[in-house]
Amino acid sequence: MLYGIIMVQRKLWKGGLDMKFGPIEIKDKSNRTIVLRNATPDDAEDLITYLKATTAETPYLIREPEEVIMTQEQETAFINNCLNSDRSLMLIATLDGKHIGNCSFNPVGNYRRYLHRCEVAIALYQEFCGYGIGKIMLETVLKAAKESGFEQAELEVISDNQNAIALYEKLGFQKYGTFPDNMKYADGHYASADLSLIHI
Repeated sequence: MLYGIIMVQRKLWKGGLDMKFGPIEIKDKSNRTIVLRNATPDDAEDLITYLKATTAETPYLIREPEEVIMTQEQETAFINNCLNSDRSLMLIATLDGKHIGNCSFNPVGNYRRYLHRCEVAIALYQEFCGYGIGKIMLETVLKAAKESGFEQAELEVISDNQNAIALYEKLGFQKYGTFPDNMKYADGHYASADLSLIHI
């Protein structure tokens, strides 16, 4: 269930459409007010800091911390691409103006036979997990993806990330396969990944 009103506006942009979202306010399980909105170029530095921090906090992301090397200019260009597209969304969550997480969807590919498919991704600072924020962000992104014309959302999750898997299953994602030895860590051990999808 979503808290607040989702506002997705489509406007002409260089001959195409762009997606403008929110902002909307939600309440987490601690009754804190969380704001969901589009990422903007002003968020580029915070998003890089966030990626470095979350990569160090959890073993479930694809990068080692030292591999987060994108520049502010590169991140700004990525954000602008999302803002200027009707097929991508980068949604961020803030608490008292502080960035605490983000959730996104992007097309799997631009071939016509792939136009019904998008991939979704989400991450939160560890201290904000368990408060229902991720669930609301995913519900919001899936609704926006459907409004953008996608029929199917897909994700990849490390097989022992039980908290994330429980959330995805609660939202209706179904596992359709396993990618063995998907990641190899610095200490030499491997982790497999579950491949999941939901029809939206």
